[in-house]
Amino acid sequence: MIYSKTVTLRDGRLCVLRNGTEPDAQGVLSNFILTHGQTEFLTTYPDETTLTVLQEKEYLKKKTENPREIELVAEVDGVITGTAGIGGVGSAEKTSHRASFGIGIDRAWWGLGIGRALTEACIECAAAAGYTQLELEVVADNERALSLYKSVGFVEYGRNPNGFISRKLGRQAIVLMRLELK
Repeated sequence: MIYSKTVTLRDGRLCVLRNGTEPDAQGVLSNFILTHGQTEFLTTYPDETTLTVLQEKEYLKKKTENPREIELVAEVDGVITGTAGIGGVGSAEKTSHRASFGIGIDRAWWGLGIGRALTEACIECAAAAGYTQLELEVVADNERALSLYKSVGFVEYGRNPNGFISRKLGRQAIVLMRLELK
């Protein structure tokens, strides 16, 4: 799946939303490691990352070639500031209508509209790929993300009270959310 769009951020700068491609592998991997060290709200810690740049290149290549999946980068002034993507939950007939959504943004770029832009782009891509349901999991204490997801139409359908066990915060509840796509 191919995607490209330019949005204006709250501070007036332009942000390009586009496919992450093989030449972006180092930047995407660096952003992943950075963002996973900045918050307790993402699924892994930087020291758990075992991907190599070569593996990241292959991952980005596969995502670009897949008509139903995508990995987007948000780029401002040549810097990858965040990533987001969608992937199928399953290929079997019973689950092929469902996609999962994930996002990570460098804390230095929070509050400028990148999260909303990437979220809306992934919703657009999921609908274009023929999915009818987009799903995510978010830490219950992540009020900013919950507010964003609700504002674009996601609804809560359950909670896992012990979804994460954080090194710093202990047990964290996970909110399960879904969005019906037209």
